[in-house]
Amino acid sequence: MLKFPRRRFLHLAAGAAALPAVSRVAMAQAYPSRPVRWVIGFPAGGGTDTVARLMGQWLSERLGQSVIIESRPGAGTNIATEAVVRAAPDGYTLLFVNSANAINATLYDKLTFNFIRDIAPVAGLISLANVMVVHPSFPAMTVPEFIANAKDNPRKVNMASSGNGTGPHLAGERFKMMAGVDLVHVPYRGIAPALTDLLGGQVQMMFSTITGSIEFIKAGKLRALAVTTELRSEALPAIPTVSDFLPGYESSSWYGVGVPRNTPAEIVDRLNKEINAGLADPRMKMRLADLGGTAFVVSPADFGKHIADETEKWAKIIRAGNIKPE
Repeated sequence: MLKFPRRRFLHLAAGAAALPAVSRVAMAQAYPSRPVRWVIGFPAGGGTDTVARLMGQWLSERLGQSVIIESRPGAGTNIATEAVVRAAPDGYTLLFVNSANAINATLYDKLTFNFIRDIAPVAGLISLANVMVVHPSFPAMTVPEFIANAKDNPRKVNMASSGNGTGPHLAGERFKMMAGVDLVHVPYRGIAPALTDLLGGQVQMMFSTITGSIEFIKAGKLRALAVTTELRSEALPAIPTVSDFLPGYESSSWYGVGVPRNTPAEIVDRLNKEINAGLADPRMKMRLADLGGTAFVVSPADFGKHIADETEKWAKIIRAGNIKPE
């Protein structure tokens, strides 16, 4: 057996231990040296796709490499998330993170990953209010009038949603609990068919995305009673917030970016810096405002705290309502 003096052995061991750290720094300094893949758990063509392509173009210009948008819809965004969880932690596979990730942690019993553990938060992108809308024939003109009507007519007011366990559904469930009203939930396969039936008067109300309903509100085909964020929406500045009438109520959709855990901190920080620079760009801010949202500028640590807080908030609603995925 070859023998080393103790001092020589310790020197070699220290050098070996330092190799991964050195290689990680070198990898971060050279990043990116090839195209970056950004995986999205939604079909192409929707609002999420629009936001991703806006930021993807910005990142392509800032990083000097193409950012390729890859749609992997299915299982409430879990297919896309699992693909990124299993990817190499080298900064070349990004995940389009959204409120569904916080919801799914409790909604689905048997996930093959733990989102908070397995995905490292990078940056926020946009925060979007939902809006409480009713068919124009519905007698309530305000949130208090709506609550009074629903209490006078228990289980006679139908609340549409884009599906069981979706953001609009849980926004409605939170409203039901805080307002003490009993509405009949009618789930659809997406916002579009739900809005179609609401416009036709088959259902009376829903918590819709602003992007999906703002044109109908402006045209007088739907009546907006309130937005679901803490502050009024820039897209609908005359509409009050639900929390004006139910203090503490808040429900917003949000998008951001994540990477596989153990991705070098230098790469995470580089991506955060470039994304936040994009969100500060006046043209980008204008485009996000056109979508009914506001720039969501946070550090990786603050984004991680936001995800954890949202996961806890929706877990309480899901368990209390015994909500299951479709």
